[in-house]
Amino acid sequence: MTNTTIHSDVTHHFLRPKKKFPNVWCAGCGNGIVMGALIRAIDKLGLEKDNVAVISGIGCSSRMPVYLDFNTLHTTHGRALAFATGVKMAKPHMKVIVITGDGDALAIGGNHFIHACRRNIDITAILIDNKIYGMTGGQFAPTTPGGSRATTAPYGNYEKQFDVVKLAIGAGASYVARGTVYHSTQLEKLIAGAIAKRGFAIVDAFSNCHTYYGRMNREGDAVAMIQWFKTHAMPIEAARKLPPEKMKDKFVTGLIHETDATEFCDEYQALVDRLAGKEAGR
Repeated sequence: MTNTTIHSDVTHHFLRPKKKFPNVWCAGCGNGIVMGALIRAIDKLGLEKDNVAVISGIGCSSRMPVYLDFNTLHTTHGRALAFATGVKMAKPHMKVIVITGDGDALAIGGNHFIHACRRNIDITAILIDNKIYGMTGGQFAPTTPGGSRATTAPYGNYEKQFDVVKLAIGAGASYVARGTVYHSTQLEKLIAGAIAKRGFAIVDAFSNCHTYYGRMNREGDAVAMIQWFKTHAMPIEAARKLPPEKMKDKFVTGLIHETDATEFCDEYQALVDRLAGKEAGR
C-alpha cells in the first residue's frame, strides 16, 4: 500500500465528506495543509474520535471544524479559547484542540489567549498565521508586518506586529512551536507534540493568504508565497548557532519553548479533593 493510499484512508476516516465539501477556502489556501497535518498527527497519536474536541471561532481557519469528524464547536469571534476552557473543565479527559487565526486569537480574542497561557490549561491551540483578516475583507491584523498594506491600511500598516511565540512564552504557555505550510511534515510533528503535551500548547502555523495579503502586497500567488516560507525559515537548531546579523529577514521554526508546569484542571481537581476531604472530616 502506498503512502498516498494510507493518507487517503486516514483523511476519509477523520472528515465528514458528505456534509460540507467542497470547502470554502480559496484554491491554494494553506488551511487545507494545516488540516491535513492535524489529521495525520491525531491518527499517529492513536486518539479516538470521541475523545477529541475541536473548537473554533470566526474566520477562514475557523471553518475547519465543520469538515472534521470529531466533537466540534464553531462559536463566536475570538471566544474559541473561552469555550474550549469550559469544555476542558467539564471533560478533562478529552483532548481539546482550538483552531484559530491571527485576528481571531490575538485581536478580539487576545485576552482569552494570554489567560489560557497563564492558566496553563491543557488545550492545544493551532494558530493559522497569515498576517491578515481573510474572511472578513482583508483588514490588517495583530500579526500584519509594519508597512504592509491591507484594506484598512491602504497606505501601509503603521502598527507594530505581535510575535506569537514571544507572547505565548511570556504569558506562561508550556509548549510553543512554529511551523509553516511548506514544511508540512515538520508541522505534523509539532502538532502531535503539542497535543501530547500536558499544559497549554500553541503552534504558530505560518500560512499564505494570496487572495488578500499576497495580492495587496505584490507577493505573488499561492505557490510564490509558500516558496517564501521555504527560503526564509530557519530551524531553531541552526538559528542558535548563527549571529544575529545572519538571521536578518529570517524566522525560526521548530519547538522553540517547552517546560513542565502544573496544569489548571489538575490544580482545580486538587482543590476540589482538598475541600471534599475537609467536609468529610467534619
